[in-house]
Amino acid sequence: MVLERDLFPFWTWLIGGPDAALPQFVIVVAALGVVGLVGGFLIAMVRHGPLKAGDITYHVIVNGLVELARTSPRRVWALARLAVKESLRRRVVVALAIFFLILLFAAWFLKTGYQEPGKLYLSFVLTATTYLILLISLLISTLSLPAEFSSKTIYTLVTKPVRAGDIVLGRILGFTIVGTILLAIMAVCSYAFVVRSLYHTHEIDMVSLENIVDAEGNVIGKKGRTTLDQYHRHEVEIDADGYGTALSTNGHTHEIMPVERNGQTVYRLSGPEGFMRARVPEYGKLRFLDRKGVEVARGISVGNEWTYRSFIDGGTSAAAIWTFDGVNKSMLVTDPADGSQYLPLELIVRVFRTYKGNIEVGIQGSIQLRNPDDPTIKSNEDPFIAKDASVNEFNIPTKLYDVNQQPIDLFGDLVTKDGRLEVVVQCLDPSQYFGFAQPDCYIRLPDGSPLWNFCKCQVGIWIQMVLVIAIGVTCSTIVNGPVAMMFTLAYITLGFFKAFFLKVALGQQVGGGPAESLVRLVTQKNMVVRLEDTFGTQLTKSLDLVFQFIMWCFGQVLPDFRSFSTVDFVAYGFNIPMNLLAENLTVGLAFVLVLFVVGYFFLRTREIAK
Repeated sequence: MVLERDLFPFWTWLIGGPDAALPQFVIVVAALGVVGLVGGFLIAMVRHGPLKAGDITYHVIVNGLVELARTSPRRVWALARLAVKESLRRRVVVALAIFFLILLFAAWFLKTGYQEPGKLYLSFVLTATTYLILLISLLISTLSLPAEFSSKTIYTLVTKPVRAGDIVLGRILGFTIVGTILLAIMAVCSYAFVVRSLYHTHEIDMVSLENIVDAEGNVIGKKGRTTLDQYHRHEVEIDADGYGTALSTNGHTHEIMPVERNGQTVYRLSGPEGFMRARVPEYGKLRFLDRKGVEVARGISVGNEWTYRSFIDGGTSAAAIWTFDGVNKSMLVTDPADGSQYLPLELIVRVFRTYKGNIEVGIQGSIQLRNPDDPTIKSNEDPFIAKDASVNEFNIPTKLYDVNQQPIDLFGDLVTKDGRLEVVVQCLDPSQYFGFAQPDCYIRLPDGSPLWNFCKCQVGIWIQMVLVIAIGVTCSTIVNGPVAMMFTLAYITLGFFKAFFLKVALGQQVGGGPAESLVRLVTQKNMVVRLEDTFGTQLTKSLDLVFQFIMWCFGQVLPDFRSFSTVDFVAYGFNIPMNLLAENLTVGLAFVLVLFVVGYFFLRTREIAK
């Protein structure tokens, strides 16, 4: 799973960090207020002159703030109920029928024979839910008020003792209630669809069973395989009492239990376990060694334009090193079989091959633990076989051996007194490469609830839905329905690509700004080719400075829709942190409040609302 930024505790993110969210929010809102105030004054000055414009601007601001403060919850709730009834008349429940059809036809194309079918099914249903609920929110929020203005039914409403703020907030609340009900129904159906589609079991292939014999010739269990079901089979290991596990295949396992049937012992397999997970990772800090063993900030590039991961080359001294803080004995897991304790460590490896070889055979690597204060104290290298994008699990025992085969203790020798521990990973096959990003190695804490994790993902979708509704209602207060829909759609689209948008605005994108990109497109110049130093080039770059400043200003008021989505957390089986959920809820609430105020002042400009 990709984590583009570090996750901080909520209060650190809000007020404590160098890029704290609250001060930035205050600055942006203040800047928007100044721009709106100056813009309104200039328009009034053109129409009425400077003195009258100042008086109008003053009264609009004062009266507006007073009216906003007098917004009535009772009137807002009454208008919200009207919005709900209006949405039902527009037959928004058709969205549910479309969603059921999507699930029906999806069952024809989604198969459980993929390497990770759980990720496929979860990603599909959550993505489908997101886009369908956003589409419905877009339609109902942008077409409602313009339709009432066109049909003159708004006159009936404004004859009642309601204010413009009541109308805007009532619409947002009413459409949010409708969207929430639709989202809840879709979430229940999605969860049932995934669980039902992935459920299966196997039979033990009795012919394949062989005895497992210890060094003294005693039979201590059996091994074999299951029958082929759902496009796969499992290797199985059964102990002397008849209990065992079907080894992990396609991202899941099955428990094996003995059953007496007609005087004979047969084996029954449980349903799949592990399709839906909620791993709770404890991340470390990553650094690299180059092929000569010298510490560097990043690994090498293998030509991939996406620079999220960098690579280490095999058969050299190159290594990826993670330093973990706060490692303690509470992180240990007790093995129920023998009572021993181990530290659960997981490693995600991206493999880059310079020659194909046997694609079914993984690339050899090694993992080693060492003391950060004294790197000479380190465990013996543990070899493993890595396949691309695979999750490699390591159960690190508390009793280890060093490179000289002398016994060492995990907490006595490797973990420092302040709880630090280093994990060193190398690629052993020459001319092959391992790729890593910081979140690719983590200590696995006790898992969270997959069902609760699924619910938290729905909260992320709900935040996006509320934002679309708030944007749509705000736009519909000033322009007609089709224009409001197109503006809202453009605003949402830019929000999904906010990171790229800001990179262009800050001049960090290869190829330059909008004007330079246009020149390169027309002249068919490569993005990395330096333009000739001419007057035209200087003029182009000067225009880009203006465009980039405008883009940067606009980018500050764009909601980053990608950051609200937590679909990947659920699909890849990682727990959604509560601090991330709190961040998204806070940002969503901040945007809705600002949009509500903007929508109020927009609606006040309409003659009907005065």
